[in-house]
Amino acid sequence: MTKQRVLTGITTSGTPHLGNYVGAIRPAIESSRANDVESFFFLADYHALIKAQDPELIHRSTMEIAATWLALGLDTDKVTFYRQSDIPEITELTWFLTCMTAKGLMNRAHAYKAAVQANEDAGEDADFAITMGLFSYPVLMAADILMFNAHQIPVGRDQIQHVEMARDVAQRFNHHFGEHFVLPKALVDDKVAVLQGLDGRKMSKSYGNTIPLFLNEKALKKHINKINTNLLEPGEPKDPDTSAVFQIWQAFATEQQTLEMREQFANGIGWGEAKRQLFELVNGELSEARARYEALMQTPSEIEQILQEGAVKARRESSAFLATLRHAVGIRPLA
Repeated sequence: MTKQRVLTGITTSGTPHLGNYVGAIRPAIESSRANDVESFFFLADYHALIKAQDPELIHRSTMEIAATWLALGLDTDKVTFYRQSDIPEITELTWFLTCMTAKGLMNRAHAYKAAVQANEDAGEDADFAITMGLFSYPVLMAADILMFNAHQIPVGRDQIQHVEMARDVAQRFNHHFGEHFVLPKALVDDKVAVLQGLDGRKMSKSYGNTIPLFLNEKALKKHINKINTNLLEPGEPKDPDTSAVFQIWQAFATEQQTLEMREQFANGIGWGEAKRQLFELVNGELSEARARYEALMQTPSEIEQILQEGAVKARRESSAFLATLRHAVGIRPLA
């Protein structure tokens, strides 16, 4: 049986929240358990440097995110779980690919174009404060993907362009130096929930409306009680389809529980009661993982050991593959 290789990158620039869990972490871990899938997961700490210049934030986030995925059941015996910066072959491959990447292609990258537009709207020079990290980010992402010849890359719709760019660069390299790279495809799951945050907008660190994933029970209850609701009183029917409380409930509930809560909304459940039940549901799903997370955060050496073991596993492939690529481009012994 030919396995599909799936690669997932996790940027280390913040604390995981419920939206990350429902939209990315939970489905990715579930998918990694399939027998026909070979999964690679990496902590994208080089990517984090583009947005964050606080070294303590990068370091802390790396530990939090690694502990989160491990606590939630990522099986490192079955998958390859590593830190991007532990694979030096990725940065060397980035240069190979940079030499194959047209500047015009990078000019069309959404993030760069958005930054240029923001500068122009503000009356600044088009490239004001834009770093080469931001500009060439898609090349590093291509190296992440192509280093391990992944077939599928789970991404949100805003990242599809970067996977397509990786395909373009891979095709150009293959044309010049032979067929070395698999052409990756973006994998977008439209059925995955996008959670609303405390204010009703998409849950996002940039909006400051998140519910961190592993809050203690008291803090989790407090955050859930902050979710915006309307002024309808207990006994008045409420529309579940416009409610952040119901939407988060649905992301954690079984089909039967969802139907029952929909009926309670129709019958006029009070917001306080709905939030109480939501807390019980979310806390019930996360309590065991929270305990594992807290234990891991107290033993960073254990997390580091797991990442180092993952790096050894990843480098068995990356070092041999890069040697092939070096030879292909003409960087090889003279005799």
